[in-house]
Amino acid sequence: MIKEWNGFKGTKWQQTIDVKDFIENNYQEYLGDPEFLKGISHKTSRVWSRCQKLFEKENITTVLDAELNHFSGIDNFEQGYIDRKNEVIFGLQTDEPLKYFVNPFLCLDKSLETLKNYGYRFNHSLEEQFKNITQSVDQIIDQTYTKEIKKLKEAHVIENLPDDYSRGFIVADYRRLPLYGIDYLIAKKKHDLERLKKDINYSVIRTREEVTKQILALNKIKSMALDYDIDISRPASTAKEAVQWLYFAYLAGAKDISTPSLPIGNNTAFLDIYINRDLENGVLTEEEAQELIDQFVIKLRVIRFLTNIRHKDYFLGKHPLISEVIGGSYHEHSMITKTAYRFLNTQVNLGSNPVPNFTILWSSNLPANFKQYCIKLVTKNKSMQFINGNNLNDYDYATTGLTSLSKVGKQIDYYGGCLNLPKMLLYAINEGYDEITGEKVLEDIPSLEASPLNFAEVVQNFALVLNKIITSYTDALNIIHCIQDKYVYESSLMAFNDTVVERYMNFSVVGLSNFIDCLSAIRYTRVSVNRNEQGISTDFKIDGTFPHFGTDNNKIDRLSGEIMKLINKTINYHDLYRNAKVKFGLETIGLNITCGENTGATPDGRFSKSSYSLGANPVSNIGSINLLSSLKSTMKIPKELCMNGLPTTINIDENVLGSEKEERIELLINILDGFFNQNGKHIEINIVNKDNLITYANNKKIDNLVIRNGGFALFYDELNEKSKDEFLSRNFYEVL
Repeated sequence: MIKEWNGFKGTKWQQTIDVKDFIENNYQEYLGDPEFLKGISHKTSRVWSRCQKLFEKENITTVLDAELNHFSGIDNFEQGYIDRKNEVIFGLQTDEPLKYFVNPFLCLDKSLETLKNYGYRFNHSLEEQFKNITQSVDQIIDQTYTKEIKKLKEAHVIENLPDDYSRGFIVADYRRLPLYGIDYLIAKKKHDLERLKKDINYSVIRTREEVTKQILALNKIKSMALDYDIDISRPASTAKEAVQWLYFAYLAGAKDISTPSLPIGNNTAFLDIYINRDLENGVLTEEEAQELIDQFVIKLRVIRFLTNIRHKDYFLGKHPLISEVIGGSYHEHSMITKTAYRFLNTQVNLGSNPVPNFTILWSSNLPANFKQYCIKLVTKNKSMQFINGNNLNDYDYATTGLTSLSKVGKQIDYYGGCLNLPKMLLYAINEGYDEITGEKVLEDIPSLEASPLNFAEVVQNFALVLNKIITSYTDALNIIHCIQDKYVYESSLMAFNDTVVERYMNFSVVGLSNFIDCLSAIRYTRVSVNRNEQGISTDFKIDGTFPHFGTDNNKIDRLSGEIMKLINKTINYHDLYRNAKVKFGLETIGLNITCGENTGATPDGRFSKSSYSLGANPVSNIGSINLLSSLKSTMKIPKELCMNGLPTTINIDENVLGSEKEERIELLINILDGFFNQNGKHIEINIVNKDNLITYANNKKIDNLVIRNGGFALFYDELNEKSKDEFLSRNFYEVL
């Protein structure tokens, strides 16, 4: 056995790359209480204090610093430190913390425009050298788009396509570096390359090119680590090395890719094995173990990516989405270890923060002590995200960004933006004309003569609209991901995954609740259309009352499932790039605001250019909705129809939970157990006092309040004003 593996059990993982087998043979489930946890160490306190001072400056300037003489790259920057004397985990994105950089291949002009807005001017000579050699990916994609795609983009029917930012959302198995060392990973990739020579066709050529890029990236990562006088050629031999090696693997992608989302994965059980071995051997103390995790998280918290000005309403806040999954089950046991506690304890030692964006795989067999600790943290820090861990056929999942799960090292997701459902319904009502611009966007959509609107005719027209738009939607994603693979392939991430991975294409819709309410109004009341001189709808007259989504009404909830099934079926008619499988769900990240702003009045009574409901949440302020009825409506949507996420974000008035801590904890545990045991998929909890938020909003900032907002974690103060208004307009449940 390799000396670095002394004390580890199992054989399969030693013969081939299999991190999952290593974990299953060596991890120790922890059923005890959190009393073993330690506070912040002296060294970490010094490092974190330095960071907090930098954050204060950053809050004033928005962009604290920017690299103006080098483009992005794994080994393009000098070593960087926060407080070298007190750091135990080394490495930064650039040579200074919180320093932004430019990836020229993505969207150079827009990135430079963003820097200019913040008062920075990039090296003009370097810019011109790049432009003389090639174009940015956003330009190539735009030139490749069909006129139909461009029309639908301009009309905000298809929104937030990853055509001028890195698609992100790709999970890599960074644990492979500490377990095997980089030389072994390079050798395995070379072996894979050697096998890729039979029947050489375009597909094989492309894969050979990608594996070659992966090998080059691994060599650059080795070089980058050597800049810090750290040799990662061999496996990690201690817990400190395991954390450092894993961080270097992740850091390579953070240096090379500019993306709003770069998930970290599912690492607590893996790292716990190394920590336990060192504790048992007497070479590590519990305080030092917590120090390693605290400083690892600090390094994640100082990562920054340059976000285009155009995306400021989508990707809110300075922090990228760095998701870490905790929990899940293996046979009859949970995957909870002491290091799961240590990771969550960073929210105590370092304060509440959006990074990492912890996602708990909640299942019925999570230890009672962990459930109580986790919910205690929720009541203290006011928010957390949970995904159903029951009935998963595996535990080794990570969130690919927001709410979609992906098997670590085995699967990747191609992010896909979203469709604007209520606007599509208006196209069905308006013969394919856009209700905002008056432009003809879709051809051959029949006029609807009946007044009031006839439900069957509307649904028939909607099916025509859906077919036309899905064709352009799939075309757009096939173009985007083909070109991104060619020009901005994420070799530093894919190098840590299997050479042959299972690929998924993410499709999403926004405005589902509003859309279902529109259909309900048309079906169960008399809805008349007020039209302008061009014959395009301006608003609607509703005669009668109708059942709403989110009220636990079986008729309406069945309708929502039928619509999801129809969209899913329509997407599956189309061929997808690299034979990707369809992952369909509901979109979030502020698109309910953006899409709503670009959509006219709808048949549910919603005003023109007003926000949609977020994710799977019911429409706000319609009465007769309590938390239970809202959750029960989402439970009825089959999970297989929304594998890309069915996000439900609930805002609970903290006064409803009772005044006693134990009472609050028990109530929230019962809510989560009940929701997930009845096939609920995903839930985000915010526990806030709405009156206090309104008072603070009018007077001063709210320090360190982290909220969950459609898969993202961010500081409440980082919301722009319209996002704060939308947040405060949602249902704050006062009845459970």
